[in-house]
Amino acid sequence: MTKTEGQTFRIMDLANPTRFLALLDKIMLPLAILTIIILGIGLYMALVVSPDDYQQGATVKIMYIHVPAAWLAMFAYTMMTIAAFGTLVWKHPLADVSAKAAAPLGAAFTFVCLTTGSFWGKPMWGTWWVWDARLTSMLILLIIYLGLMALWRAIEDPIRAGKSVAILTLVGFVIIPIIKFSVDWWSTLHQPASVFTLEGPKMANSMLVPLLVMAVAFTLLFTLLHFKAMKNEILRRRIRSMQMQAARRVASGNRATASQTATPAASHSAPQQ
Repeated sequence: MTKTEGQTFRIMDLANPTRFLALLDKIMLPLAILTIIILGIGLYMALVVSPDDYQQGATVKIMYIHVPAAWLAMFAYTMMTIAAFGTLVWKHPLADVSAKAAAPLGAAFTFVCLTTGSFWGKPMWGTWWVWDARLTSMLILLIIYLGLMALWRAIEDPIRAGKSVAILTLVGFVIIPIIKFSVDWWSTLHQPASVFTLEGPKMANSMLVPLLVMAVAFTLLFTLLHFKAMKNEILRRRIRSMQMQAARRVASGNRATASQTATPAASHSAPQQ
């Protein structure tokens, strides 16, 4: 076996829930430590090192929470869309586990984005909320997340629930490009993209670097929480499977006991020759 084949084999092994859990046990603590370190550095750079804006003042520092939360809200849904293909097309055993674990996290980041956007918009726009294209599409994304979470809880069988959620996830993905390009397609109060543009970043490095560090920190935090949620979901399904097996054994034992009890009774009631 070549080195490449061996690496491919080990990657495919992660489809096994037991081996995936074993990997998580090894990486969760280092990942948590790294997340805390990067998040601490990012907060220090954003709150202390980064200067105030000449127009917005200290209010601009909300950006360091608002923008990464918006990115992670869309990233989580994009990952769920990939997982939906994994469920419907490739039948990957962990695809629906990943999607179910990501949905509450995506909803949380979307809520943080909307909340911090309101705090940022109040002094800039003079109101907490406007039916702006970007804000409205983000609100729709939050509603989609909540709908997917409700569908997961409405269907008891995780296999059937995973397939139903995967279909709805693929349908709902249309909101992601709408969010991305809403500031370009419609007249909106929301500022256009200033980090990832064809001309390059339109921000000063004193603000861009802390923003990117916070984005990395948020991504690590999402990854940490996502892995933890996946682990909990795998264990929850194992417990459910054991409970169902125990229930079947009890039901089978009851049927066997009833059959043994009925047989002697039938023989005593038979007429004598």
